[in-house]
Amino acid sequence: MSSRFEIFDRPLRDLKVIERKLIGDNRGYIERLFCAEEMLQLTSGKCIAQINHTLTAKRGTVRGLHFQYPPHAEIKFVSCLSGQVFDVAVDLRRHTPTFLQWHAEILSSDNHKTLVIPEGFAHGFQAMQDDCEMLYLHTSAYQPSHEGGLSAKDPKLGIRWPCEITEWSERDASHPLLTADFAGLSI
Repeated sequence: MSSRFEIFDRPLRDLKVIERKLIGDNRGYIERLFCAEEMLQLTSGKCIAQINHTLTAKRGTVRGLHFQYPPHAEIKFVSCLSGQVFDVAVDLRRHTPTFLQWHAEILSSDNHKTLVIPEGFAHGFQAMQDDCEMLYLHTSAYQPSHEGGLSAKDPKLGIRWPCEITEWSERDASHPLLTADFAGLSI
């Protein structure tokens, strides 16, 4: 059986991008968003526990940076179904060579990419168009008691957002800046 996916490494260890292959004709196309059998190497055998869908109405809006502390750390498969976003992953894993480094991908309805974010990373995105719809697959269900967040404007991270941040939630705006004593996550 031929795969409907191509998987590519990114500069931060374990961070991957999946390019989904379309099968189409004059009616349109079909694309596979996920296949547990083919993604076994990326999920380490974990099941998808939760699927979320978001709509971000206004260009410039930032959501994130979010993560969950162990034992509820999660792998995320993030895809843009409508519009275009600047999708960011930040390595929070203690003792990695890329600790506190970030990587961004443009995800859009046109490029059919999925960013696979491993456990121990924070995630956020900025809408580059109005009405962006995102689909998230998570290997762990949301646990409010284990949620964490970083400020999208943290100078220690130095994320170069492509647009001015025009909106973010009160919760996201209240995420703390990193301090010298932040040791990262032990995964």
